[in-house]
Amino acid sequence: MKKLELSPHSTEEAIEIEIEAGKRKKCWALEKVSEERWIELSKEVASGKWTLFGLWGSPQKVNMVLLDESQSKLQVIELETPLGKFPSVAIEIPSAARLERTIHDLFGLIPEGSFDNRPWLDHGKWQLRYPLGSILPPDEQKPYSFFLSEGENLHQIPVGPVHAGIIEPGHFRFTMGGEIVVRMEERLGYTHKGIEKLFFEASIERGAEIAARISGDATVAYSYAYALAVEEAMGVTPSPRAVWLRALMAEMERMANHFGDIGAICNDAAFPRILSRCAVLREKILRFSKDFFGHRLMMGRIVPGGLNVDLSKEGKENLCLLLKEIKEELYSIKNFYDSKNSLQDRTVGTGVLNARAAKLFGAGGFIGRASGRNFDARKCFAYPPYDKLSFESPLLEAGDVNARVWIRILEIEQSSLLIEQILNNLPSGSILSVIKEPKVSGQGLAVVESFRGDILLWIEIEKGKIRRCHPRDPSWFQWPLLEKVIVGAVVADFPLCNKSFNCSYSGHDL
Repeated sequence: MKKLELSPHSTEEAIEIEIEAGKRKKCWALEKVSEERWIELSKEVASGKWTLFGLWGSPQKVNMVLLDESQSKLQVIELETPLGKFPSVAIEIPSAARLERTIHDLFGLIPEGSFDNRPWLDHGKWQLRYPLGSILPPDEQKPYSFFLSEGENLHQIPVGPVHAGIIEPGHFRFTMGGEIVVRMEERLGYTHKGIEKLFFEASIERGAEIAARISGDATVAYSYAYALAVEEAMGVTPSPRAVWLRALMAEMERMANHFGDIGAICNDAAFPRILSRCAVLREKILRFSKDFFGHRLMMGRIVPGGLNVDLSKEGKENLCLLLKEIKEELYSIKNFYDSKNSLQDRTVGTGVLNARAAKLFGAGGFIGRASGRNFDARKCFAYPPYDKLSFESPLLEAGDVNARVWIRILEIEQSSLLIEQILNNLPSGSILSVIKEPKVSGQGLAVVESFRGDILLWIEIEKGKIRRCHPRDPSWFQWPLLEKVIVGAVVADFPLCNKSFNCSYSGHDL
């Protein structure tokens, strides 16, 4: 097997002419508002006119992103906070609560009127408080208090943050009535690593390295979003070949992770046969990525301006063979999964997320689409080359573990078709465009469909340095829904529900 083929073009030799093909249309507008308008917009979100799509802080200001799903448009709202406070959005929109707590922990900005003022990322272990805003010396925090549940003969089961297995840390507090879960509450933040601080004053090149390491299983998606946001801010258009190869990498990442999830879910339902077959397919995708893109996770392959690695002719031929094998194996896995009544007994009707809750929290990815929320950033925003590709976004309404498995299976089929289209229409030419004015200033926003759902990334560049970069993982709006679906179930169903959600710890904790 021929190994990695690096592009023959250095940055200096790369094409410098902007190419219209592959140029992304701007999908957002910025509005600076008063407190009154901020409150009015929050109420409009609660009424269903908008969907909350993002909320973050900066020194002396907060930003909120609202999605108009009918128009596929985003409104970036900016509110100055000279007094260090802002009207709470969570009063109207429950999905904003953890985001507001994060803003307070990092910047010290106070969400006035919030129903939940507990710390979120700050576990009392930092050497200071409000590290990105009004920096203060640490003080002694009260023990973290979970919400109370009232009733007779209730007891609690604490799980984590250290778990039995090679997984990231998170604490789950179950309140039980006998064997039935009455309440489950999460406490996360254990994988906080100061991502937003690392971005500050970083170069564009360094920012690409940081973005690729936000969440390892979504390294392509985060690199993709970062590159698109930077290119928009700096007025750069990547070459057509780079545009198409980026999508190919994204679909390979999607397939690899979906195979991993399907296998893990079935293993928790005592069907390791599917786990082993899915693990083999996932491993083959990762090995292909290593051989022909230079890294198993394709980390650092996507950069602003394009790519730093090309796909060779041999790589294209090998990928065609791999797709053929994936299709054959997926057909067998589908039939096996669908024919086992005991497996269906565990997944059908378990962990049901209704359509109303999915819409209220703006749940994306397989979680939202398994519960009837028809949102896919690849279609909604149709960023190149998806505007030229033919594919379906599978949609189901049952909202249970079984539906989330089937969405993954159907998405693997669609990803295979997408990769075939990309290989058949892959343009020739350079893979890297020069950033002509490296000291330019600007703002950029990108939304990319990762395997979990929509990733949003906002960037502000000042004279070639990153002034502010905020990445928002889809898990921010998915983790709270996991608390909802386990209520009324037995605690033994939690691992199955948790695997079917597969929310990110690292991407969420930042």
